[in-house]
Amino acid sequence: MQRKAPLPSALRILAFALCPVPFALLIACGYSLAGRGNFLPDYIKVIGVPQFTNRTNMPGLDQIITDAVRAELATRRRYQVVIESTGVDAVLTGTINSLRQDVAAFTTAVQASRYTIVGSVGVEFKDLKANKVLWANPSASFSEEYSVSSSTTAADPAAFLSGDKNALDRLAKNFARSIVTSILEAF
Repeated sequence: MQRKAPLPSALRILAFALCPVPFALLIACGYSLAGRGNFLPDYIKVIGVPQFTNRTNMPGLDQIITDAVRAELATRRRYQVVIESTGVDAVLTGTINSLRQDVAAFTTAVQASRYTIVGSVGVEFKDLKANKVLWANPSASFSEEYSVSSSTTAADPAAFLSGDKNALDRLAKNFARSIVTSILEAF
């Protein structure tokens, strides 16, 4: 069996130098794993998350989305999350502006078998001590696809989502994770 000779030192140095982004630079530039970063001022310890405003035709959507955002913030353990918007270091507010459903798939009998729910939420995270907005997105979107469990049709997303609690929970959790990650990691 023939053994290959190791790369000469000059070639190893050249390979490292030609690497598009050496690992050491990634660390030095402040990169971190998603979900682990934190770019908020150190004095922010208590975050208020009052009930989101619901401008859709789905009752209770505001409660589900707000609860998911509070729960996601609470998993970060660095912050105390409260429902008040006063007496806090920062406040996260939101308005659910729209909710629609689109047919994603049909059966062979040309009936809708899967739907995609798409919504838009205006979100703002404000540092109350410095009196400035740290992060805002006037049209943060969320979506979730789910199967229809019956052959009935409806033009109202609330009719289907109320029957598929799991889809609604997934939608809220995914949206909350996206928003909290964006705020904490300054995306």
